[in-house]
Amino acid sequence: MSGTAVSTDKQDALRQRMEGLGILEKDILEKFIRSQGKGGQNVNKTSTCVYLKHLPTGIEVKCQQERSQSMNRFFARRILADKYEEMVLKKKSQRIQEIEKIRRQKRKRSKRAKEKVLNEKKIQAEKKKQRKAIDSF
Repeated sequence: MSGTAVSTDKQDALRQRMEGLGILEKDILEKFIRSQGKGGQNVNKTSTCVYLKHLPTGIEVKCQQERSQSMNRFFARRILADKYEEMVLKKKSQRIQEIEKIRRQKRKRSKRAKEKVLNEKKIQAEKKKQRKAIDSF
């Protein structure tokens, strides 16, 4: 996993994390595929998309976030480690927690909550009405 785009510190940290989880490089099938979408001529001419498959668990990852292959290799391994951790350790990944948080935020308010907000708005409106200048004759 050599490349100039990712610092050696980050590569070492990822390698240690993968070893700690029990993910071995020999268990990973790696393929390079042509990317699709943005990136122009570079994407169309080179195989920058990285496909990883962890053979023991069957976890598959496809990464084409960046235009460089080395960056995509790094990101694909990081995603693989996240998925492995989530699957094996039954740990909720940060990504899933963020999705659930957004879902809660978008959820419809209950009738009681709506009424509370409307009451607060009415109170504020009354305050503003009282601030208006009194017309003098």
